[in-house]
Amino acid sequence: MKILIAVDGSKPSLKAVQLLVDHSDWYRAKPEVELVTVHLPVPKVGPVPKAQLNKYYSEEGNAMLAPARRKLDAAGISYQPHVLVGPVAEAIVKHASAKRCDLIYIGTRGMSELGKALVGSTATKVLHISDIPVLLVK
Repeated sequence: MKILIAVDGSKPSLKAVQLLVDHSDWYRAKPEVELVTVHLPVPKVGPVPKAQLNKYYSEEGNAMLAPARRKLDAAGISYQPHVLVGPVAEAIVKHASAKRCDLIYIGTRGMSELGKALVGSTATKVLHISDIPVLLVK
């Protein structure tokens, strides 16, 4: 089974990683894991060299992936880390489709209905636009 875990360094996203670690025995074989974080594109404010921008995305993304990587490493679960750039929910679903993932794990922040209506939720959007099953971890 191939599983995409979307993380942003927050406690809810790390709960999704921990759930996979705690229940990796749910699967017949150790799952293949795509560990993904998504960075919103930086607004263009002038001529910034592409290499400098890519370095920024890489450094920020790797910082967001680091806690999840430590948990997966400690559990002996192999993974492929990815730092994506773009609209968050869309990038997660596009990557999961491209890599032929069977399941997406994503943490939720547990917003109230009013909070969701005003702010929106990445997890909710992933759930609505994905054809791949989504496991929401609260």
